[in-house]
Amino acid sequence: MEPISEAYLAGPGMAAVDVVADDEQTAAAAARALGFLWWSSGPSRPWRVPGEAGVRVRTYVDIRRAPDGTPVA
Repeated sequence: MEPISEAYLAGPGMAAVDVVADDEQTAAAAARALGFLWWSSGPSRPWRVPGEAGVRVRTYVDIRRAPDGTPVA
């Protein structure tokens, strides 16, 4: 099974989710939690936006598939 990436976002049921939190651990944990709901790429490397509070991570999710990649009925 191939990992989810930006290239997969062209189809329906795919989403990029940016998580913003006060610290890297919280942002990554929130992105990982989405992996318990849907097939997910897991959190990206954290980044900050100059002049804005918090740290960000991105995860790609396929809401049509369970966390193990099987189709959701």
